Amino acid sequence: MRAAPTILHLDMDAFFAAAEQASKPSLRGKPVVVGGLGPRGVVATASYEARRFGVHSAMPMAQARRLAPNAAYLVPRFAFYRAISGQVMELLGRLSPLVEPLSLDEAFVDLEAGGVADDSASARAAGELLRRDILTTTGLTGSVGLAGSKMLAKIASEEAKPDGLVLIEPGTERELLGPRSVRIIPGVGPATGEHLRRAGITTVTEVVEAGEDELVRLLGKAHGASLYLMALGHDDRPVVAERDAKSVSVEDTFDVDLHDRLRIRLEVERLAERCVARLRGSGHSGRTIVLKVRRYDFSTLTRSETLRGPTDDPVVVREAAARLLDLVDTTGGVRLLGVGVSGLADYTQEDLFAQAEAEAQAEAGAADGVGEERRTEEGAVASSVVAAAPLTATERVERRWSPGLDVRHAVHGPGWVQGSGIGRVTVRFEEPTSAPGRVRTFSVDDPELEPSDPLPLVPGGATGAAA
Repeated sequence: MRAAPTILHLDMDAFFAAAEQASKPSLRGKPVVVGGLGPRGVVATASYEARRFGVHSAMPMAQARRLAPNAAYLVPRFAFYRAISGQVMELLGRLSPLVEPLSLDEAFVDLEAGGVADDSASARAAGELLRRDILTTTGLTGSVGLAGSKMLAKIASEEAKPDGLVLIEPGTERELLGPRSVRIIPGVGPATGEHLRRAGITTVTEVVEAGEDELVRLLGKAHGASLYLMALGHDDRPVVAERDAKSVSVEDTFDVDLHDRLRIRLEVERLAERCVARLRGSGHSGRTIVLKVRRYDFSTLTRSETLRGPTDDPVVVREAAARLLDLVDTTGGVRLLGVGVSGLADYTQEDLFAQAEAEAQAEAGAADGVGEERRTEEGAVASSVVAAAPLTATERVERRWSPGLDVRHAVHGPGWVQGSGIGRVTVRFEEPTSAPGRVRTFSVDDPELEPSDPLPLVPGGATGAAA
């Protein structure tokens, strides 16, 4: 815990949705939802206008449509978001050599290591300068939290949303944290929170009052001791410079062992959705889907399936995880489930479709192969299955003209897809710096209409290839 608030946490405001609104003048001030648009799609980000209707990230897209039927629903353009994220991370790098990205839109910065702050006044000045630079460079807003620890800096940035800055003065931690829900503490997820609730502990103050010994008894030595220190405001975790992620995973431990096979399957599907949300948040896709199962006797099994190319499609990950579950005997009960994706790459599902199609043509007639079983580090057997899923002609057309993607017409210039179906595609022609544009409809095979790269949000700014 530092004596000065020199740890900064930046969280861009509704990043994906805000980037879409900035690039599409007709959507500014209107509800926008970004995510998978299929029948089992999931919300990646909702604009603040959409959140007023109750829409939030990780929500099933079908539920979001019921809550906000008049919102604009767009597919993610991850290459575009990564390009903007690169601009933001470059600004953070000017503040300090110690920048710890958590996702495309979130990072910690050690201002002390950069020599730009050593007290509250200089830290606040650095934070305000960063917010101005982000707005000037990208046209988007970010919220900044400043504190003497990573935990409190992240809490501060949440308090600052949207488009604000909150600084927590060292020495005020206990007063700030006391009335908050115990879920505000890092590492306290739904299962731990429920376990503590059953013990009568719902606020941070009640955690402190319970004492370290009681928390250790309830949660185990490592978790209980860590929770007690964080409830006191003590968090000595350093800001770690950027490292290449090797995998993304989520897992849940259940207070009561799960026995019902349908319930176990539903939990695996839910974990797969959360894993993809985290995967997309980091701007990655991955080739290998991993299922982790800890049984009633504490034995741990892992199963894995390797695809032909990287994916960030929640349907692909969910179905692969379900297939892996079929390989596991859950008789006797399950106490922990986890889903992960490894073999990460910096490109996303759209690239996989192109790659899968090319491979399918090159290997026409080849049957899917099943790899040999291998031993994991935990001693469990993991199977490696190679699967291919080339798109049909209809699916390729739908993917080409997905809502939100960039296009260019030989006569009308740049625009974006509002929707498509029955052989037609509707396009709104506008640019980030223009007034809201006109809408026109074309045949999906119109030779004058083609996909294009996105335009920069700010003149002279960088963009990525269209996703």
